[in-house]
Amino acid sequence: MRELPHPADITVGMAIRQKRLLAKMSQGELGDHIGVSFQQIQKYERGTNRVSVSALVDIALALETDVRRFFDEVSQGNGVEMDDRAFLMTRDTVALARAFSQIPNTRLRQKILEMVKAASLLGEDGGPGLLRATAE
Repeated sequence: MRELPHPADITVGMAIRQKRLLAKMSQGELGDHIGVSFQQIQKYERGTNRVSVSALVDIALALETDVRRFFDEVSQGNGVEMDDRAFLMTRDTVALARAFSQIPNTRLRQKILEMVKAASLLGEDGGPGLLRATAE
């Protein structure tokens, strides 16, 4: 029987993915930097394969980050649910966050945030969505 990945391995893998996406680097490019295949990077990011210390140091160097950053959430016992963290690390959400943070006008950022929150309450057909129906 196959064992499930340890939560710490999953958390470190998600941190690798987050840093890689923020660096605008593909799995293949990161793999090339550290001398492994993109499939190996996928396994690290999913927590399927544990990352050795030497590989983690190489990853940190390739992503120009401090190796300790990969352990921030592990040491905090993170209260974020796995599904929430997986969502936060998609290309779209990283791009959205990057673009949003570039808007210099605070009032405009607040209006955009209100619009996005309102849009999230709509169903696919533009009518009330699941969140709105359950909130009422």
